[in-house]
Amino acid sequence: MASSSTTASGNVPDHDGRFGKFGGRFVPETLMHALDQLTNEYKKAQRDPQFNAELQELFRDFVGRPSPLYFAKRLSEKVGGAQIWLKREDTNHTGAHKINNTLGQTLLAIRMGKTRVICETGAGQHGVATATACARFGLPCVVYMGEEDVRRQAPNVRSIKLLGAEIRPVTSGSRTLRDAINEAMRDWMSSVHNTHYIIGSVVGPHPFPMIVRDYQSVIGLETIQQSREKFGRLPDTVVACVGGGSNAAGMFFPFIDQAKVELVGIEAGGLGSAPGEHASPLSFGKPGVLHGSFSYVMQDVDGQTCDVHSASAGLDYPGVGPEHSYWKDSGRVRYTDCKDSDALAGFYELARTEGILAALETSHAVAGAMEIAREKKPDEIVVVCLSGRGDKDAAEIERLQSLSKK
Repeated sequence: MASSSTTASGNVPDHDGRFGKFGGRFVPETLMHALDQLTNEYKKAQRDPQFNAELQELFRDFVGRPSPLYFAKRLSEKVGGAQIWLKREDTNHTGAHKINNTLGQTLLAIRMGKTRVICETGAGQHGVATATACARFGLPCVVYMGEEDVRRQAPNVRSIKLLGAEIRPVTSGSRTLRDAINEAMRDWMSSVHNTHYIIGSVVGPHPFPMIVRDYQSVIGLETIQQSREKFGRLPDTVVACVGGGSNAAGMFFPFIDQAKVELVGIEAGGLGSAPGEHASPLSFGKPGVLHGSFSYVMQDVDGQTCDVHSASAGLDYPGVGPEHSYWKDSGRVRYTDCKDSDALAGFYELARTEGILAALETSHAVAGAMEIAREKKPDEIVVVCLSGRGDKDAAEIERLQSLSKK
């Protein structure tokens, strides 16, 4: 059961973009006007029936929403304990939840008169979703991606190029998601007059964490309705993987005021608990500023951002969205981690019992849900946000498996 002492509110952020003490804006003055413009236009769009009708039509006819809520019967029987249900975001157009946000933000970009879009991507799913939305509306798109992620996410790199977007590999730092965001931010600062930056997760300066959460909340809202239709009540536990935290925020936020529903976020436990071996800022990090927002961050003794590790490119990030930090400190969401090896085991278990290839990111949540379900009764229900499909990871999973056998 969720903590009875929770004080988390669903009425956040405040006017300054704060989730409790987390969030806010820590950016150069050159970006303040663009952030103010985005905040104002987003508020207007929320009240605009035509804007919302267009977005809902895109969700229905372009994305294929609502995504199914599916009972993983054979997986549940194999694991034992509670029933495991999957919220199938992997069935969306482009294969993941990211399209929910990119369509909304692309409509905002057009509304603001922007003529160019940029984004960052780790696992490539956000890059594909942004390139897809830009192709749909005829906007040029530049995707920043760490060189290491370009290597391990080759299928998505091909898709991004086929959709007409430009890939800019980032060779600085660890050559992963953190560095891709750094480069995208630099681009935006020099091109803010005509460019919209579609951030892919609930990170960055206000209003991005709020906007991305709101567009992704369709996941949790559908889950609540489908749960009542399929089993007549809300689930006992809801599980999602957490990197920056967009799929988890979208799944958890509609449940925040449902105090009887346990919410569990699964971070990337990597190879172990030593610095540099994992990407679990909520489990091991300290509050600090990263990419324009105050949140939990992996830092060294001098307060510098640490290198992190995950087999999953989408979770390989040293920070996390400020609302997750708020939920952690309030006790409303329980966060734990999952090792690379356990995520791979979760991937294979789901594939071979249900015929579903989950993304490596998602496989962390699958493995965490399996562990949770084992300790529960057969009439209890665990819902997992199956945030993306794993076609993109097939070659990397084969490589990791071969390394583990040496």
